[in-house]
Amino acid sequence: MKNKIVTEHHRILSDTPGIELHVRHKRPANPSEFSASKTIVMVHGATFSSGSLYDVPLGGFSFMDYLAVRGFDVFAVDVRGYGLSTRPEAMEVDASLNPPLVNTETGIGDLSSAVNFVLEQRGLEKTNIFAMSWGGTVAGAFATRFPHQVLKLALLAPQWLSDKPIPIDTGGRLDSYRLVPVLEGKARWLGTAPENRRESLIPAGWFEQWATATLAEDPWSANRAPNRLRATNGPIQDVRNYWRANTPLYNPSEITSPVLLLHGEWDIDVPIELAHSYFRELKSAPYRRWVEIGEATHLALMEKNRLQAFTAIASFFEENFAPE
Repeated sequence: MKNKIVTEHHRILSDTPGIELHVRHKRPANPSEFSASKTIVMVHGATFSSGSLYDVPLGGFSFMDYLAVRGFDVFAVDVRGYGLSTRPEAMEVDASLNPPLVNTETGIGDLSSAVNFVLEQRGLEKTNIFAMSWGGTVAGAFATRFPHQVLKLALLAPQWLSDKPIPIDTGGRLDSYRLVPVLEGKARWLGTAPENRRESLIPAGWFEQWATATLAEDPWSANRAPNRLRATNGPIQDVRNYWRANTPLYNPSEITSPVLLLHGEWDIDVPIELAHSYFRELKSAPYRRWVEIGEATHLALMEKNRLQAFTAIASFFEENFAPE
């Protein structure tokens, strides 16, 4: 599959002096054209980078590989503090010395920088956008502020208002960043599925491959916190400020592009009731679609049924459908 695509890496300026953003880019080796309908900009969630979530070649190919082979021009940005983007200076010192870093407003700004870069590079006015989890918040808010730049929007398990505890927030004081025990994450990941389905959820070797690639993006951890990944706490502070406080950061009813909402059957981070509530808010979308992936968790893109999600997302962006 990789022989048919071209991989590029870009470093672009953010809206903050000294902060550069990494944009991972994959495209067909011989594209017939570059168009808005075949262009996708992606952004990640609150813990793992775009490379970690979208470009580890599990089973021989990644989500970005799949899309590029389908003919898409795919760009995936790492928000500052994540992946291969610049980490704020406060992430180089003890986390207790500073308040939570990189909130949703910062994420929106970094996504905007990436979208503007792509549109300028390709001479386009609009692009498709895909995001998951906290990235769905970033992308959803972006779509309400810059509707003229969004052709279609696909979201996997975006955050929304909740009257119940949200698992990513374990309570207590929030420092500037947290240390995520990546290798210990498998038990928690599998634990969200029914006991008799856990063994088959992640194909053999996939977790280890993913964990190795994820940890490699933060060499700092190898010397100071082995097998742990730095992740900013701004998104968790926003859980407290907005999603648990019944004070939405943005209103999904203001999204005016077509929307695809995907959800995994066993997702406990974004329960189905929460996802349904979000879907019902999409009142201004020309059309909206719900896809439920059976036997899948919050990390559906890296599990055995990932092709169901891949296909649904690609088909949504490809189709030329206008509601009556």
